Amino acid sequence: MLKVLVTGSSGQVGTNLSLALMKKGVSVLGIDRRPNTWTDQIPLLQRDLAAEGMPTPQMLNTAKPGFDRPDLVVSLAANAKVHELVIDPKRAHENTTTTFNVLEFCRLQQVPVVFSSSREVYGRPEPPSVSEDKADVYHILSPYAAYKMADEMLIYSYAHCYNLKYLIFRLSNVYGRYDSDLQRMTRVIHIFIDQMLRDEPITIYDRHKLIDFTYVDDCISGFMLGIEKLLNNEVVNETFNLSSGSPATLIQLAETIAANLDVTPKIIDKPIRPGEINFYVADLTKAKNLLGYEPKVTFEEGIKRAIEWVLEWNKMVQPDLLKIEHNVY
Repeated sequence: MLKVLVTGSSGQVGTNLSLALMKKGVSVLGIDRRPNTWTDQIPLLQRDLAAEGMPTPQMLNTAKPGFDRPDLVVSLAANAKVHELVIDPKRAHENTTTTFNVLEFCRLQQVPVVFSSSREVYGRPEPPSVSEDKADVYHILSPYAAYKMADEMLIYSYAHCYNLKYLIFRLSNVYGRYDSDLQRMTRVIHIFIDQMLRDEPITIYDRHKLIDFTYVDDCISGFMLGIEKLLNNEVVNETFNLSSGSPATLIQLAETIAANLDVTPKIIDKPIRPGEINFYVADLTKAKNLLGYEPKVTFEEGIKRAIEWVLEWNKMVQPDLLKIEHNVY
């Protein structure tokens, strides 16, 4: 049976990907520093990879018997929230410590890695769309982006020096299932949904900011294609944009959510914050040609599904109605 180790398995992408792999009959073990608040179906080794390093094969085997050496590692664990990492850059530095520890594990165990990078490595590119060769170290806008670029460079060096096989996916605003926990909510779509449901004003930092929003099913489809092709040695040592090709401005986002909820949004406009990008639309040509990737969920359909998920989840768990502060990017 194929064995996949997923770091950051309690996050949105980690939860969706782990469940999708398990549905395909893959043996999955997750690693995360916090429990999974969405499901107890994913076997978990709770561990802070930046502070404690990667577990030994013996530790993995204790967490899940027979899982001492995975066939592949998916590296998702990271501190996100771009603006918060501008305020506290040490947390961005922790991301690269985590990545180094993952790469050392992969080197010693001789297993390939699939790494989750970010559109932030492009800085502020020019329209109409951004291809993979447009990343520019001279225009990095935030510590988060700088360390994501450093993560990629580490992976490229390990491929060169140690023959490490990899795929890198640069993600953009993934949203959907397993992403509406009010205690750790950071993504703009679910923040807007929550605040509009509460009849609270929303804050938009640059209403003309144009972003490629990616529904989680499309994201997971790309990962699944990449994992299969990497393990079969069909596509090796490549970096891909992985998004929807369905961009919208933040004001379009607010209006679309409001229309689905049948409310009138109360909008507070503020200028863009340090470290944030104001444009990103991915060129998906490479992912389509090499992986057979085809995003299927439009922006409008994705927002509808996200709202349905939030409403259904709220019914199930009856969340605390205390108001919390949201920092929207």
